[in-house]
Amino acid sequence: MSSMRMPLEMGFGVLNIAHRGARAFAPENTLAAFMKANTLGCQMFEIDVRMSKDRQLIVHHDEQLSRCTDVQIKFPGRANYDLWNFTYDQLSTLDAGAWYIEQLSLPRLERQPFLQMLTEDELIEFVSPHDRDIYASGDIKLPTLKQTLEFAEGAGMMVNIELKTQPDMQEALADAVVKLVEFMRMENKVLISSFNHELLIRVRQLSEAIATGVLTGTKIKNINKYMQLLDADAYHPNCYGENHLNVIQKPNLEELTIALESGYSVNVWTCNDKEDIRRLIACGVTGVISDFPNRVKEVIDNNFS
Repeated sequence: MSSMRMPLEMGFGVLNIAHRGARAFAPENTLAAFMKANTLGCQMFEIDVRMSKDRQLIVHHDEQLSRCTDVQIKFPGRANYDLWNFTYDQLSTLDAGAWYIEQLSLPRLERQPFLQMLTEDELIEFVSPHDRDIYASGDIKLPTLKQTLEFAEGAGMMVNIELKTQPDMQEALADAVVKLVEFMRMENKVLISSFNHELLIRVRQLSEAIATGVLTGTKIKNINKYMQLLDADAYHPNCYGENHLNVIQKPNLEELTIALESGYSVNVWTCNDKEDIRRLIACGVTGVISDFPNRVKEVIDNNFS
């Protein structure tokens, strides 16, 4: 790990990282979700970045636009709805908020899985009638990465940017993200992660200053050697597996401990259960990525106040 790159968690204790913004309480990967993460006291939020047909950097998780926008209404009859088949001007017409309100109107077991975990008390406390009106207004849009970083800078928050995989644009995506982060002079406020570890190598070739995180859903053998090979700063293992809390099961716990003892940050995704969060923090993780940052905050406050 380069001495130029300071650990992002320094001074914060355990990082409370809002997954796609506080997506349990606002439409995911939108400015509304990032604002909600800020009000919940998160130091960092995680986002996903893709590239439009005209190579603009857009914050959106899925390859397809159908789940979280009204693309099929605005552009009926398309052969497919992959984000990279739309220009920025086309994407800017989409409503990225009403789907969330529609989800809340469904019986609990018919909602998307993470919203099935939302309690009635949390709904009342964290999603106000005013919030609902805003989300349903048609004014919630897919943000650009620049808009997102501008918000983070103004709010004093850090950003975990996940580079998504998309055809024929991989290197261009990494190059454009690094260029924008450097232009905005936010190298010390950004962590770039990806499941495509070749992209992390590309980021490191372009910048010695931006921290990188190795995203994985499976065990990585010889984690220290692998991290050294990538010159990465953070290890981002999957929280859940066949044994519920996958990262706590041997040999995953050994892998996590080795990474921590070697000075790497370990930020685990996506953990929404309070007891699991407690166990992760007890293992020494540096960050918890959650759809429910209120639960992470509650655990941290109860354990460290």
